[in-house]
Amino acid sequence: MPVIKTVGIISKPAVPAAAELVPTLMRWLAERGLTVRYDEETAKYAGTRDGMPREKVPEEADLIIVLGGDGTLLSAARAIHGREVPLFPVNLGGLGFLTAITIDAIFPELERAFRGEHRIGKRKLLEADLVRGEQPVGHYEALNDVVVTKADIARMIDLDAHVDDMFVCRYKADGLIVATPTGSTAYSLSAGGPIIFPSVSAICLTPICPHMLTNRPVIVPETSTIRITSQAEDDGAFLTIDGQVGQPLRKGDQIICRSSTYALMLVRPPKLMFFDVLREKLKWGER
Repeated sequence: MPVIKTVGIISKPAVPAAAELVPTLMRWLAERGLTVRYDEETAKYAGTRDGMPREKVPEEADLIIVLGGDGTLLSAARAIHGREVPLFPVNLGGLGFLTAITIDAIFPELERAFRGEHRIGKRKLLEADLVRGEQPVGHYEALNDVVVTKADIARMIDLDAHVDDMFVCRYKADGLIVATPTGSTAYSLSAGGPIIFPSVSAICLTPICPHMLTNRPVIVPETSTIRITSQAEDDGAFLTIDGQVGQPLRKGDQIICRSSTYALMLVRPPKLMFFDVLREKLKWGER
């Protein structure tokens, strides 16, 4: 990791733990002569009014401290816009598969990061293009997943899926998840998808409550291009990226998914391995 001179901070709103942590963190960073940039939520915790829009925090930053949960981290990942800036994710409560650093460990782990002793975990992103009538109308990048779900309360939708121009099937389901290995422990896991080790070069297609019980999750190579065509009526289906942004779909809309050339860089504690996180978060049995 290069020398850290400027640190950004992005915080989850309305978290009591952040209100206690942020002032201490700001003083700690100032004592070490670091320049600090932070978003408006962090400014509220610090009792100042000089916060900036979240997407501006990564500018000129050498490290971004993310205070919150996985949702805050996903938001920070969008704010980076392809910059190769490591994220230092701190869990302020909740499940948090990606935010593995605890409040108690934040300062010792920051010290290690400043000494260059941390390892960086790279997580590939997924690109998604929304095509309507052969015209691109939206471009997205997802860390976890690209999801097409039904918009109506009780009606299934029809989705045609192709992988590299090979027809997979027409799903009759509540929706379909296209997940990265990182996203395999998110919505896909809840829908019965497999857990994929982060370094495995793969993409997973997980149907949501399929009408045919034989429709099972399918893992395809990371090099695949996945095309989903919505056969639902206009506004009968909805596209969601990482559970945070998206838009309603029209009949015939196509979502083209492929692995991004960009990988998110996450600072990981040197002794915390992937299966350690699974045992802790999923309450798997200890030895």
